[in-house]
Order: sequence, then structure tokens, then C-alpha cells
Amino acid sequence: MKMGDMNKNFSRYEFSCPCGCGFDTADYMLVIVVQDVRDHFDERTVISCGCRCKMHNITIGGSLFSQHMYGRAADIVVNNVHPDEVYKYLDKKYKGKFGVGGYNHHTHIDTRSGTPWRETGMISK
Repeated sequence: MKMGDMNKNFSRYEFSCPCGCGFDTADYMLVIVVQDVRDHFDERTVISCGCRCKMHNITIGGSLFSQHMYGRAADIVVNNVHPDEVYKYLDKKYKGKFGVGGYNHHTHIDTRSGTPWRETGMISK
């Protein structure tokens, strides 16, 4: 698939499970949030991990209830922007919503319903 077949900057391929199983269905709101990050920072945004089938999630040691398995999560890297800046933006903009995790090499965002989740233990200061 070509670049931008889901919206102006992202394709279904970028969200697909890396095992090759074909799971590439990303939540509509997730695509909007990732595009929002891209627009806000005006930098190329890479989805380092999007969808994961159950088997791939087990293989990589993912969480038993990973939102990646439902197409509702993405780990992203924004060129020229430290992950803690991306975390701060998402935490502020989507206060009280979704799941946001800050890690040394990427930022996690998921569009889970219910209680929001935050993880900042891995951000380097």
C-alpha cells in the first residue's frame, strides 16, 4: 500500500503486525492521534510498533492485555524530538483519556476505553 492510504501521512502497512500475518486494522481514533502528533511537531513520525497478533505479542513478551493486539496502540518515534517531549504533549492534550507511555526510545499511545493509563518510569531525564 502507498504512503497515506489511511490519512495524509500514514498507511495501513505502517500499522501492520511485523510477523506478516496480515493484521493491520488500526483503531480510527489511534490514526487521528498519531496524525495529530505528526502535525504538532511537524516532523516525520515513525510507527515502530502498531498492531500485534496474539502469537507475535507472546513471542516478543508483550503484555497479556496489550492494546496492540486490538489495533488500539502504537509505539512512535518522532524525528528530532525526544520521547519525553512527545509524552508530555500527549499527556497534556489527552488528559484523562487513553494510555500514554514514555520510554527511552519511543512513546506509546493507545486509545483504550475506560481508565486512562500512564507510564513514565522509563523516560530518561
